[in-house]
Amino acid sequence: MARGVLYVHSSPRALCPHVEWAVGRALGHAVNFAWVDQPVLGGSQRTEFSWQGEEGAGARIASALRGWEHLRYEVTEDPDAGHDGGRWMHTPDLGVFFAQTDTVGNTVVPEDRIRYAMEIAGSNALELHRELRLALGQAWDDELEPFRYSGEGNPVVWLHKVG
Repeated sequence: MARGVLYVHSSPRALCPHVEWAVGRALGHAVNFAWVDQPVLGGSQRTEFSWQGEEGAGARIASALRGWEHLRYEVTEDPDAGHDGGRWMHTPDLGVFFAQTDTVGNTVVPEDRIRYAMEIAGSNALELHRELRLALGQAWDDELEPFRYSGEGNPVVWLHKVG
């Protein structure tokens, strides 16, 4: 059995039951989440759900939720002796990012990806930095960070729509 955590950082209220249905279908059984208000984005909800399922369930959960407009989430699948762990992050603007994780949760960047970054960057240190940030999913982390720590007792970073 694999296990992990789904963090829905923001979901419109109307979408919440559909998120539960999609995750339940990915896991093969009904699930119910404890939704709370997401103070960073008015009118949205957040939840955290620890799951257990067959190996690869993390990928099935991430795929079931992929591309849903206005949904921000992360899925983790813990590694075990038989398989690597994984982390999927999704934002409406960036789509899905996947990274393999090791036994303590570090992102694993494959050798070929590092070689590619070095080849693209050449002797340009700023370009190498940009390529490595991309390989680590830094843009997804940056976008999700305000939503991660907006729980009770944590400072809130309000997002304002300009336009």
